[in-house]
Amino acid sequence: MPSTSIRRLNNDAYTVALICPLEVELKHGMLLGNRKDPNIYILGSLNGHNVVLAALPKGSQGTASAAAVAIHLIRTFPAIKLRLLAGIGGGIPSLANDIRLGDVVVSAPDRLIGGVVEYDLGKETTNGFKRKGVLCPPPAEWRKTMANMTSDHQIRANRIASFLSGMLRRYPILTEYQRPLPDTDLLFPADYIHAQEGQNCVSCDATRALRRAPRTLPHESRVFYGIIASGNRVIKDGTKRDIIARESGGAMCCEMEAAGLMDQFQCVVIPAALAKEALMYMDPHCIGSSNTTSSKVGEKIMGRAFSGFQPILAVENPSWPDIY
Repeated sequence: MPSTSIRRLNNDAYTVALICPLEVELKHGMLLGNRKDPNIYILGSLNGHNVVLAALPKGSQGTASAAAVAIHLIRTFPAIKLRLLAGIGGGIPSLANDIRLGDVVVSAPDRLIGGVVEYDLGKETTNGFKRKGVLCPPPAEWRKTMANMTSDHQIRANRIASFLSGMLRRYPILTEYQRPLPDTDLLFPADYIHAQEGQNCVSCDATRALRRAPRTLPHESRVFYGIIASGNRVIKDGTKRDIIARESGGAMCCEMEAAGLMDQFQCVVIPAALAKEALMYMDPHCIGSSNTTSSKVGEKIMGRAFSGFQPILAVENPSWPDIY
């Protein structure tokens, strides 16, 4: 029987970095160890780019943990040019932004805000909390790509549903990545007290759920571009959620890692700047079943973003098949 071997590339061959904050977001590829670097990496390719993925240690969350992973990553892979953060975030629906479970928020500059706001950095005063500090915007090359993607999404439907369907045909066992059914997507008033905190809404008063117009394509995810609020707290209070959104300049999403990266590991949160998937509404009920769906949807958007860049080093790497 002929032997098969996987070609190992020099660390300088990798030009794209992706950080995944949660274990659920990191499920493929081969591991690489390094005695001088505590991170564990997965190597692969995406749209012709050699990509390195890193995850936060199990049980570690927050801006400091994300910054520590990023520092080791850029030392180990010095040729990294494109940097991304892919993860799960709490959606902040509003009259201006009809965000629903499974949608995607891509961090993008808005007015004087670079795309990510560290909402819990500041000082307490007699007049209340005063936020301070400004984070760097995504790199210029990412902002150009986002402009093209925004225009593209305005005139034609995104291909997220098609990507997910193709993945499920290829890997039927990954049913956890299916988009939640529309009738399970319940949004209550911000001040509604849920019957069982941390559980589903089976015992909640469904008559109190907000009535939202059905979408024309209810089974497809939408992509939103705007501000993402980042801090070291898990928010499970609808009223506080809305306050954070207002004080952060109209944030569409809230998460826990981006603020630790934007200055030294400039990225867009879509995963490349900053892209976070809306998995819950940050009220007392955390819809856990949509975590994995949101994570995979964000990866598909990331693959679409890469198509706007020519590979910096087009070197074959068969360790992670390109399924995007």
